[in-house]
Amino acid sequence: MDLFTRSWTALRRAVAELPDEAFAQRSGCVGWLVRDLVCHLVLDAQDVLITLATPTETEPTRDEVTYWEVSTTPPAGDDPLDALVVRLAAAYEEPWLLKFHLDDVGSAAGRAAELADPDLRVGTRGEVLTVAAYLSVYVMEWTLHHLDLVAYLADVPEPPVEGLARSREMLERIAGSAFPPSFSDKDALLVGTGRRAVTDAERNELGELATRIPLVLG
Repeated sequence: MDLFTRSWTALRRAVAELPDEAFAQRSGCVGWLVRDLVCHLVLDAQDVLITLATPTETEPTRDEVTYWEVSTTPPAGDDPLDALVVRLAAAYEEPWLLKFHLDDVGSAAGRAAELADPDLRVGTRGEVLTVAAYLSVYVMEWTLHHLDLVAYLADVPEPPVEGLARSREMLERIAGSAFPPSFSDKDALLVGTGRRAVTDAERNELGELATRIPLVLG
């Protein structure tokens, strides 16, 4: 739960410090500008608040690994929900409005996570997870989107190293195989989720795992 807080705080701080012109730059998410990605983070924060306020007595059906719906087909950027995010982001018009909304809702989501019982069971997307597992899911979410944020913004701080390491560990459990030790945590995440193309040298190192990536998480 502490790692959730550190990852989320770092991501929100990075957004808060962006110059206005950065919002019109492309992000690491196919088809999204930085402003679209930030709008998606607002929706993510709302999801955290809603889920933490949806307790249930039902036994958990998923954990931080089995939560994800995994595909090997990279997004084309034309999904209807993705398009909705683009329209919502454009409606903000000014970057400071997006910053304000993310700080407002994001701070509330962060406080709710800190106050939540890690053993509490909560419902989301028709499944049940413990709070601890659900927040671990979002360590991965925040870390990957932090990488998306900095993909074309060289001066923006990268995700916390602890979040990168934990996300790599979860991705390897999803893949059912470890990435070679020569891969940094960042490169394992970028290559493993299809955010960066695999080089020939990396493909050789990956061996059989190369045939099972990218792992597109949804």
